[in-house]
Amino acid sequence: LGNRAKVRHAKPITLPESDSEPEPDIAVVERLGRVYRQHHPYPENIFWLIEYAQSSLAKDVDVKTKVYARAGIPEYWVVNLKTMEVIVFRCPTSDGYQSQITLTEGTLTPLAFPDVAIAVERLLNA
Repeated sequence: LGNRAKVRHAKPITLPESDSEPEPDIAVVERLGRVYRQHHPYPENIFWLIEYAQSSLAKDVDVKTKVYARAGIPEYWVVNLKTMEVIVFRCPTSDGYQSQITLTEGTLTPLAFPDVAIAVERLLNA
């Protein structure tokens, strides 16, 4: 992603609507430099989130999808390490995500970066 985004690992994001600061495994956010010293990324700064789930799958899929969708996070990926699949949630609404697809192979293209292709296998073997 180069200079187009910053990849944050297990650092908080701020969701003002839910008054919470979850720590997704990976948050791909705008590069705002020193601004993040003053506050964590807000939903409008977030391109997409990734969670790796093994024992936390129910929470990552059932609870966090609703929280992230309500906050307006445009894209959320859950890497299910038990079944070796990636669940992609897109098109947030106040009730959850309108789109959900599950992949076990191939490539994923983030909505914010249509020129970027990420191998599903790379996510599963990270």
